[in-house]
Amino acid sequence: MPRKKMQTDEDVAAARMGDFGSAITQICEEKGISKDRVIETVEAALAAAYKKDYGKRGQNIRAEFDEVAGGTKFYLVKEVVDETTREFVEEETEEEKQEERGKKQEENKTESEQNKGNVPEESEGEKLQRYNPERDLTLEDALEIKKDAQIGDIIEMELEQKSEYGRVAAQTAKQVIIQRIREAERDSMYDEYKNREGEVINGTVQRIEGRNVFIDLGKSIGVLFPSEQVERESYRVGQRLKVYLLKVDAGTKGPGITLSRIHPEMIKKMFELEVPEIFAGTVEIKSIAREAGERTKIAVSSTEEGVDPIGSCVGQKGTRVQAVIDELGGEKIDIIQWNDDTSKFISASLSPAKVLRVDVNEATKEAVAIVPEDQLSLAIGKRGQNVRLAAKLTGWKIDINGAENKGEEKNIEKEESVSEEISAEVESPKESAEENV
Repeated sequence: MPRKKMQTDEDVAAARMGDFGSAITQICEEKGISKDRVIETVEAALAAAYKKDYGKRGQNIRAEFDEVAGGTKFYLVKEVVDETTREFVEEETEEEKQEERGKKQEENKTESEQNKGNVPEESEGEKLQRYNPERDLTLEDALEIKKDAQIGDIIEMELEQKSEYGRVAAQTAKQVIIQRIREAERDSMYDEYKNREGEVINGTVQRIEGRNVFIDLGKSIGVLFPSEQVERESYRVGQRLKVYLLKVDAGTKGPGITLSRIHPEMIKKMFELEVPEIFAGTVEIKSIAREAGERTKIAVSSTEEGVDPIGSCVGQKGTRVQAVIDELGGEKIDIIQWNDDTSKFISASLSPAKVLRVDVNEATKEAVAIVPEDQLSLAIGKRGQNVRLAAKLTGWKIDINGAENKGEEKNIEKEESVSEEISAEVESPKESAEENV
């Protein structure tokens, strides 16, 4: 009969360990924490519980949990010290301890007053810590335990194993586990989102407080501050939208995630999602100029012959660029071909206006674009938006002038008529695509 009972107890213990292992696995999956980190947390909790019921104040106790067998070993950890690392004093009486506390309080008060007045104090050297027999070990005693012990070594002495713990010790262990798991979860989330800075991610509007919009990103919450919102956009709870992960900061309550809807890089990342050629690198976005919610100009080029960069971005019947426009709430997008020739690039950047000639000054990076009189307002744009975006896109200061007379306009058109006739069939689809966009 006793043998049968022993087997039953072993079976119960094995079943409990199976449940414990399952609980650890579940925590790892739900919180996104490594198994080693969870085991480390369990060991810290067991060490805290042991110290509460069986240890002494000042002791450094380490627990070693055996995940397979289910047992736990406890060790008292001490450091080998001497007179150079610790201050050895005789045991103090209670009156001396109170007097020492009073002196420390007086010293702290004096230090705080000096710090307030910014009065520098000459340091008399670093004060040594008092020798504590619970956590420190003299070299003589250490040599009895370990023959080759040296100053600074850590000596671990195995303690008696205990399996019964009181309610207070159990509560202490619970608090340690909760706190450590929260810290591990915060660190895990921070690392995950920190590595995704500069990406466009999907989110759902969780709540709106004042003008701040809180976006649920799945494992954490990000904030869309008013300065990062498009002025004419409105948000509602439950709305799904794409946001640009601008910055991730470490915080006590979790990672502080700042989101944006106005960052120019958001356009680039969204085109990477919609245009396979950009993602693959055969089409490259060279520069972006954006006025969020109103209009954006992007300059694109191809790294391979035979690939049309504008056509790739526009897509069949404009499906690709339209997907980006819809996500941005109808923001207009002009797609322009990058050109190493500054005059041609500036001319293209003023699209949809037709430019007759561009005079450039390389020294001052200033350019004057000559346009027909009837294209002047189109080249400048509403409230100067078109020429302003063209200047941002090219990095040049651009002035717009109308053609002085019809004769000049005709002469310029005549000079360019030959090249225009040759490239008309190639350029016309691109121009119409730009105008439609």
